[in-house]
This record gives sequence, C-alpha cells and structure tokens, in this order.
Amino acid sequence: MNLIFKNAVIVDKNSPYNMQAKDIQVENGIIKKIDTVINDVGYEVISLNNLHISTGWFDSSVNFGEPGYEDRETIANGLDVAAKSGFTDVALQPTANPVADKQADIAFLVNKAQHTATALHPIGALTKESAGKDLAELYDMKNAGAIAFGDYNKPLADANLMKIALQYVQDFDGLVIAFSQDEKIKGKGVVHEGIVSTRLGLKGIPALAEELQIARNLYLLEYTGGKLHIPTISTARSVQLIKEAKQKGLTVTCSVAVHNLLLTDDVLEEFDSRYKVAPPLRTKAERKALVDGVLDGTIDIITTDHYPVDIENKKLEFDLAKDGTLGFESAFGALMKMLPLEVIVDKLTAAGPVFGFAGNTITEGVNASFTLFNPGGNWTFSRRDILSKSKNSAFLGQELTGRAYGIYNRDKLILNTAK
Repeated sequence: MNLIFKNAVIVDKNSPYNMQAKDIQVENGIIKKIDTVINDVGYEVISLNNLHISTGWFDSSVNFGEPGYEDRETIANGLDVAAKSGFTDVALQPTANPVADKQADIAFLVNKAQHTATALHPIGALTKESAGKDLAELYDMKNAGAIAFGDYNKPLADANLMKIALQYVQDFDGLVIAFSQDEKIKGKGVVHEGIVSTRLGLKGIPALAEELQIARNLYLLEYTGGKLHIPTISTARSVQLIKEAKQKGLTVTCSVAVHNLLLTDDVLEEFDSRYKVAPPLRTKAERKALVDGVLDGTIDIITTDHYPVDIENKKLEFDLAKDGTLGFESAFGALMKMLPLEVIVDKLTAAGPVFGFAGNTITEGVNASFTLFNPGGNWTFSRRDILSKSKNSAFLGQELTGRAYGIYNRDKLILNTAK
C-alpha cells in the first residue's frame, strides 16, 4: 500500500518533526519520506480535516466476548471498533469463557487476530480460571504470546500466592497485573462510599478497600523484586502510594480509566447502571488527584478499560447490574476535555514499553504505525456513535472534543467513514 498523508500535524515528542505539519509518504508499511510538500503522483492521498498523526495508541485493558460471550462482542468486531477509535494495539483481558489460563487459549486468541489492522496482545490469567487459588500456566502462556498475567477485576486475596507469582515470573521477565481491592472491606458495596452513596441508599465501597490492597502488593514487590502493574487506580491515596514506591526504585507502573478521569459519583443520581464500573466512580477530589497524577507522571497509562456488557446483564437494578462500560469510541473525545493533547498522546502510547515493546517514532525509514485524529470540534456522544455490539457506554450524552479518524498499521488503513 503506497500512501501520502497530506498536511498532517505530527504529534510525537520523540520525532524531529514534532508539532509540525508535514506530508508523510508511506510505501509497503515503511515511512519513506517526510517533507513539507511531497509529489503525490502514483500514490493514494489521505487528506482529512485538521489531520493530526501520532504513533499508534496502545490500550492496556480491553475486554471482548469471544469465545463464549460473542453476543457481547466478537474479536473481529472488537478490533475493528478499536481501529476506528484510533488504537493500533490492545491488551486483551482473560474474561471470555473459558478464561484464558492455558497455552492453547492464548494461541487461539493470537491466531484469531493474525491479519487484523489492530494488533491483539493477550493477557493470560494469573490463576487457574481466575479463581485465585492456584497459579495458571504462566510460562507456557508467555511462550504462546501472553504479554502479562492478571485476573481482571479480581484481587488476589492470598498474599503468599502473590509473592510466589512475583518471584516466579522473574525467570522469564514476566509482568504481574494486580487489580487492587480488598473484598472484605468492599463487602456488598456497589458505588463509592461517601455523601452520594449515603443519600441514594446504595452500599458504598470505601477508598480504603483499594488503598490497603495496593499497599500490601507494593510491600510484596519490595520484598520479591520483579515487575508489577496496578491497573485502573481511582483514589488520591493510591496515587501517592505508587509515587512513593517509584521513588524507592520499585519497578511498578499503573493506569487509570478514562471514565474515572472524567466522571464522578455525582452522575449516579438517576441510578443509571451505565455508570456502574469497577473501581467505582469517586468524588471530585479523587478525580482531581487522578488528573494530577497523570500530569506529574505518577500514572503511566490511560486505558479505556473497554468492557462490552449485554443488555440482559446491564439494564437491571443498580445493585444487580454487571460492572463495565464501553470505552473505545469516546476515549479521545473525553480526554480532550481535560488534558493537553501531547499528554493524551503520551499516555495513550505508553503501554507498549510497559508491556515490553520498543517505542516507535515518526521519522523516515521506520515502520509506519499511526493513529489519525482531529483534536478540534465539539460534539455530543450518542448511541449512533457506538460501533460495538453492546451499547453500555457511560459517555452517552456527554459533550466531547475531537475525534479519532482511524489508524494505519500493519500496512492497513482503517478509517471510521461514519464520521
């Protein structure tokens, strides 16, 4: 595929062309030339309004439904939605049925996505069936293509098993993902414990439930060494604990979900289960601390934590509804409401190095892996903007700024022509 991207503003802090408008010539997946004007004879020209290009965005936490829950989302459609939302790479959580806890499960996922524009990188379950009792086949899954190991939204109660996992994966440079929530303190809580939960009569989840588990896991990491990733943190104290751990020299990274950066528990007034997520939406003060953590570098990654849920499991009484929200389609537009563009690009591309992939840049002679987007223009996110099979988006009705056009990756161009 021979293309020229016309008059594209390059957003890449590692590129000599950062924040400059250039033509980019690509031949068979390689950047051949970058210049102010390039003769486009014989090339397919990609010319889009206010076109900006960055290195490809990497989402560190996504869920599909295949195998087992294809009614929620298939791998093929999920990756197509990811591409049209600007993501060249996604890390897939082991939440299908069966849980991806064996070499064959990882091989199935890798094979399903061999020829897609968006690259799929499976996360293997840390414990068998994500049940928290015995370690899964970590080394075998690593050899099959698993990039990390974790039980999605399930904390590991057994501290000794977490210690053993952190020690064991060091033999093959593995990464442990530790969702942090003390289930005993959470109890039957469904939303953040505070003024809103009290007023609405909903059982609360104290911030302490997350913070205690993070503190424990960081102590274990300090004892064992190795690498730990703490996903989707949601409290100010969590940010501080991780900041202090990094200052000690521990190899720890963390992420925050887009919805926890943008929304607070104030949206719960209508008992709308679209806002039931894990960890829960918290207060304005907690949200501000998360934004500050992104800006000061404590939080490494911003993730969509994309989780399609079928209507039978979502449109229920709030207490009974399944946690989770869609995230792909609204992610960029939501982030542009609160963060500078270069920070957004930095945090959406940071997952690659965390998971062991070399960073890319936009310069001549390298493989072309781009996200195409327009950072300008306000619009309201509606149901027709949802490309996923499920429709459980917490961002419906939100005014957003900017849109992703799509991606160029693996010598494939995918654009969202519905825009």
